[in-house]
Amino acid sequence: MVEPDEIDEDAPILAIAGAAELAGMHPQTLRQYDRLGLVVPARTQGGSRRYSLRHVAQLQEVARMSAEGMSLPAIVRIIELEDRVRELHLRVRDLEDRMRSELERRPGARVFAAGATGAVISLRHGTRVRRATEVVLWRPHRVSPPTEAPDD
Repeated sequence: MVEPDEIDEDAPILAIAGAAELAGMHPQTLRQYDRLGLVVPARTQGGSRRYSLRHVAQLQEVARMSAEGMSLPAIVRIIELEDRVRELHLRVRDLEDRMRSELERRPGARVFAAGATGAVISLRHGTRVRRATEVVLWRPHRVSPPTEAPDD
């Protein structure tokens, strides 16, 4: 038997009737949401809609927000932002995993540092970056108003 945490919630496995039943909606509502770009399912080669468990959760969330009086364009924007946040979380998790594996391969070593120009550079164990100690003064250059030419 498959454990609940082993189910891929992004796998497009549900036909429109099954997704509508799980979401507590009419299939025509799901078609309308698809046309509006609210909840866009995957498609089979034949063009049939296939919904994932994440889609079903989104449909339930759309119904809740709509019942609270939120407009459909506002709901679309919220879903877009939630998708972006999920993508960023996945990216951060990937970067953390890559950093962890790099630290495991080179225990005690610096992985990177900022160079003199601000660029990220790799360092070997035991090396340091020379620090810049220059002081730079900046004063804005005053622009004089154009002088008028004398009349002849």
